[in-house]
Amino acid sequence: MQVKAIAHTAFLATAIISGAVAQAGSPGAAIRDYRSVAISPAGDRVVSLESIDTGNGKRPHPTVIVRDASTGAIAAEFDPCSTCSYDKPSWSPDGKALAFIASDKRSSSAWLYVAAGGKARALATVQGVASTARWSPDGGTLSLLATVGAKKETGATAAGARLVGEIGAEEDAQRIATIAAAGGTLKLVSPADTFIYEYDWTPDGKGFIATSAKGNGDNNWWVARLSHIDAASGALRIVASPATQLNMPRVSPDGRTVAFIGGLMSDFGSVGGDVYTVPFAGGEPVNLTAGFKGTFNTLAWRGKGLLGTALMGDKSNVLSLDMQGRSTVLRSVAASTGAGDGRISFSADGSKAAAAQEDFEHAAAIVAGPVGVMRAITDDNAHLAPQVAVRNISWTNEGFSVQGWLIGPRTTVPGKKYPMIVQVHGGPAAAASPRYISPGEQGNPLVRELVEKGYFVFLPNPRGSFGQGQDFARANRRDFGGGDLRDILAGVDAAAAAAPVDTTRMGLMGHSYGGFMTMWGVTHSQRFRAAVAGAGIANWVSYYGQNGIDQWMIPFFGASAYDDPAIYRQLSPIESIKVARTPTLVYVGERDVECPPAQSMEFWHGLKAMGVPTSLVIYEGEGHSIRDPEHQQDLRKRTIEWFGRYLGE
Repeated sequence: MQVKAIAHTAFLATAIISGAVAQAGSPGAAIRDYRSVAISPAGDRVVSLESIDTGNGKRPHPTVIVRDASTGAIAAEFDPCSTCSYDKPSWSPDGKALAFIASDKRSSSAWLYVAAGGKARALATVQGVASTARWSPDGGTLSLLATVGAKKETGATAAGARLVGEIGAEEDAQRIATIAAAGGTLKLVSPADTFIYEYDWTPDGKGFIATSAKGNGDNNWWVARLSHIDAASGALRIVASPATQLNMPRVSPDGRTVAFIGGLMSDFGSVGGDVYTVPFAGGEPVNLTAGFKGTFNTLAWRGKGLLGTALMGDKSNVLSLDMQGRSTVLRSVAASTGAGDGRISFSADGSKAAAAQEDFEHAAAIVAGPVGVMRAITDDNAHLAPQVAVRNISWTNEGFSVQGWLIGPRTTVPGKKYPMIVQVHGGPAAAASPRYISPGEQGNPLVRELVEKGYFVFLPNPRGSFGQGQDFARANRRDFGGGDLRDILAGVDAAAAAAPVDTTRMGLMGHSYGGFMTMWGVTHSQRFRAAVAGAGIANWVSYYGQNGIDQWMIPFFGASAYDDPAIYRQLSPIESIKVARTPTLVYVGERDVECPPAQSMEFWHGLKAMGVPTSLVIYEGEGHSIRDPEHQQDLRKRTIEWFGRYLGE
């Protein structure tokens, strides 16, 4: 077994951030990035992973920064591995120590570090992949998720392993591992045949609550079950088998009840749904928030009730929730927030919280303090001016309330009409949310460059999206491209009524589900003069047999492609390829597990056969996400040139 305990010490790093700024050359364009924010149990300190992005095309190296939660002053800084990326830090129950994972892709190794007293000590190493360090309730034991001998990065969006040899004979298994906080041997606890997705300690420290499934980890999250794992024996007991996807399992302080977020979700990590509870002993989950007009995305027990966050229309809200399902909004902002676990990190008593917060016009800052009056405690990005103007666009269509964001130039020429690009988000169970658009290479430079070149960019959240409740999120089941396209087209008209948009010069683009919607849009509408389809799906029947995550499809289609092929054909853009007239740029990653290149190739081939101007780009070594900075820059250049060619005056 390639797991061993090690013990060496790395000292407090100094002057790292200031050095990065000094090397930037143009400090006015540098952005400080804050990720994995976590407030201490007492609410007096905040830890985050921070880096300076200078916009030079290189991925910035993060450091672990501890700040005073009132003033934002840096109290400690750790960087024990200069070639590593770090995973979300976790506070010990007494607030005196931190635990975090450092990962080095080049050596396929990961280390568990404990930081205290100004020093970071490596407690254990894993030959493979690791994440999610957590402390036991008494602080005596540390746990983490470990994939020993991993063949690829965890997650379906990562580049897939090469498909050679006997396929499916050996699967990566992400397991819970534990080690004494004082040091010792790392022990793999959960069963070797089970993939653990999320987990948390039970309040008595004797076990874990988790989401788990047997078999391929990329594929089976959609059928994961709620499980209890005994910390001593590793025995696994099924607590519940919900009919929905589930996230963020948490056990009540008295150990009697498990709460989780359940709903129709299309991607692991894209959390959204209602709040469910089930007895820890096992039983049928009960929906506490049935009919709630929003989407929960964070959950934590505090006392006898719950705290959480929910997207409600254009607002991100913090709410309290009692066991009768009654909720109270404690904070509401038209912004995006992020933390180590979910969107907000809460103190032990729930009175204080912290997160990184940003919107389209304002770069990220750490906000902290009493939940209802959290305020910015960092101002490193305050000098960065808004680059765009943004409007919240709301409209109704076929009985649904729909919302989206219209991004455009800060000033417009009176009487002039501007072309518009419609960008459809992935998922479909997700939502376009506010992210800062920066003056440089960071923060969605594609949208900034499009706006600079005279475009409006419209980001709709049609039916199937988060933010309006589960009925809305489920409204595109067995109807991909139907009602959601009609919502988008109605939103285009709403955007044109609110801004000087030329609806005769429109483009369409999207990635993943947005790539499918682009393929569908150009085969079901003539309103778009150019399109860019990224990692899309052209043929749901062939896709069912090609992709590495077919389990996600059953909840949305109602049956497999073998049991109900008619609905798969009905919703396939390739079935309507003869209608296509829109020049379309198609791109995909070479090793995309979620949306294999064959789908993009099939659509490109169909367009060519119809005589439609098209181009196909397959990016070497990339998975579902295009991650290489050179590839990102190439794709942005091609996209802007494509729209410029076909949407000119």
